[in-house]
Amino acid sequence: MSWWNVYRTNVNMAFKDINPDIDTERKGCNFDVEKLTHVLDGGADNTHIRRKVEGVLKQDLLTNLEELYFMNREERYLRTIRNVVYIKKKMEEMNWAEDGPESEYVFRAVKGEFGFPLHNGVFIPCINALGTDAQIAKWIPLSKSYQIIGSYAQTEMGHGTYLRGLETTAVYDTSTQEFVINMPTVSAMKWWPGDMGRSATHAVVFAQLYTQGKCHGMHPFIVQIRSLEDHSPLPGVMVGDIGPKMAFEQVDNGYLMLSDVRIPKENMLSRYSKVSDDGMYRKRGSERMNYFTMVMVRVNVVATEVIPSLLKACTIAIRYSVIRRQSELKPGEKEAKILDYQTQQKKLLPQLATGYAAHFLSVGLKTFANQVYMQIKTKGDFSSLPELHALTTGLKAFITDSCIAGVEECRKACGGHGYSVLSGLPSLSTRTSASCTYEGENTVMFLQTARFLFKCLAAAQSGQSLPPSVAYLSESDIKSRTVSKKNVLNPDTYVETYRHRACRLIKEAASMLQSQIQSGVEQYVAWNNSSVKLVQAAEGHCYYITVKTFVEALEQLRHEPEIHRIVKQLCDLYALHGILSHTGDFLYDGFVTKEQMDQINQSYLELLALLRKEAVPLVDAFDYADEQLASAIGCYDGQAYSRLLEWAKKSPDNPKVKETFKQYLNSLFVSPVSKL
Repeated sequence: MSWWNVYRTNVNMAFKDINPDIDTERKGCNFDVEKLTHVLDGGADNTHIRRKVEGVLKQDLLTNLEELYFMNREERYLRTIRNVVYIKKKMEEMNWAEDGPESEYVFRAVKGEFGFPLHNGVFIPCINALGTDAQIAKWIPLSKSYQIIGSYAQTEMGHGTYLRGLETTAVYDTSTQEFVINMPTVSAMKWWPGDMGRSATHAVVFAQLYTQGKCHGMHPFIVQIRSLEDHSPLPGVMVGDIGPKMAFEQVDNGYLMLSDVRIPKENMLSRYSKVSDDGMYRKRGSERMNYFTMVMVRVNVVATEVIPSLLKACTIAIRYSVIRRQSELKPGEKEAKILDYQTQQKKLLPQLATGYAAHFLSVGLKTFANQVYMQIKTKGDFSSLPELHALTTGLKAFITDSCIAGVEECRKACGGHGYSVLSGLPSLSTRTSASCTYEGENTVMFLQTARFLFKCLAAAQSGQSLPPSVAYLSESDIKSRTVSKKNVLNPDTYVETYRHRACRLIKEAASMLQSQIQSGVEQYVAWNNSSVKLVQAAEGHCYYITVKTFVEALEQLRHEPEIHRIVKQLCDLYALHGILSHTGDFLYDGFVTKEQMDQINQSYLELLALLRKEAVPLVDAFDYADEQLASAIGCYDGQAYSRLLEWAKKSPDNPKVKETFKQYLNSLFVSPVSKL
């Protein structure tokens, strides 16, 4: 018996009463789900380690799936802190290294209910990336042992993505060899930093550096904000929690105002820039290194927070759609599973394909980011940093937009039960919706990518070589292939189609911008007047990169024919769905004809029918335990209705019915009107 069969047999044994409607879906699977799970995990060894971590944590942390939905903010916050303490002890007990593979799976296992996310996810990486060896040796041990808790204070009340506009200042005082940090206005105060509200003792504060009367731009400084003895704010520090939010109730996002706060000169993170005792400023490498931490945060947040939300939403919605029956598809027969309806397939299966596309894209992006970081740290080679910055900004916007829309589509596809918090979908939707803003507002991210694209287009036109991700801009125009039933699903065909669209959109936007400038319009005005086109160009580039990366990942699976077949269907669906969703772009210059678009639409509908048959196994391959989904309607056993009732009965509001009756309703019910 294969490992997959052994594992799933054990899973099935854990569920004594599996809904027959979902059981038949799994029995009809024509590929090895376990092999696909290994592909998604990056290998069988990773799958084994991940499941081991989840199994250990499940014993104490991953119980009572529904309890989160009945907790208030205080209870949610305290739960995450409890989880931190427990996991720290458990990692020591299990001899899991902090930089080992096990630690990577802890966050996934506790589905984000883990305290100090900014401390672990941004504060520590920021010091590691931007600090000197001496600074790392001083601050990292304190941070990892939780002797201090750090936050990342960059965003201000009045400034977010536009970092050059930050108002916080750090002025060097040569007489004391200290930096004096000030936030001169209300709009200058830091607003939104996670872990700031009630947890942090320290923060990496980004401020405009001034030495010898000159501004050197934004730089990071380590600032202590609360006492280590009684946790009270230090002199000159005003700090607190910003209040309720749309989601992330467990995170204490905060505000910070600093007034004449002095810190030692050694507290400026100085791997790439330094201030001497007499105030002389020196830097090496690219000034963009001060943004590098945020670049890496974007990569990690998309991979660990945003994409998993879409994968979970697809899992919940697709499982629910094979146990929910609605109306007669064939007159006189049993009500049909709603996933048998083509309209439901069109809602959900493209989101599933998007999830797979985003996963493979994030793997490639993380690999490239790590390569660039090592080039910088070991060789002082900053040459790939502009390309990485452009990729991460554009793809952050593109993927988060896609996932936000996808999660919400999954929620709506589950009808009324999708509106219930107990389905798990509303919380996924509100969490994901924040990603269009944090770590860079999406429109601004697209515009930053567009600026890079135009520089590369100009370089290509002057005969210069281009970075790999934009090398297609220097290639000659391609002619349209004849799209027929035989080649409509040929990856080369649709990759070229996306490439042509990206090239055209970029060149059209550049032409529009340039013509305005040549006509005498000031550059900043021309840029604003062209900004809609610029965003479309950046989006077209990102779509091309995503489709191309999906196809490249597909090529790596040829040694597994069954897996290659099913992943290719997902890749095909993703590509065709994008074409049909932007029909005007592809028809615009005749590269794709109306007749060819008809063939694309026909193939698209055929793919929906094919993937419908294996939709449940495809979400099973994500291997999310019920404890991680926290959904009454998306559990593995398919017992949605009984679990929904079971969880609803646990609502703490139910015992309050009698109190309401006694206080308000009793007098109404005994009135003459109530007897009518």
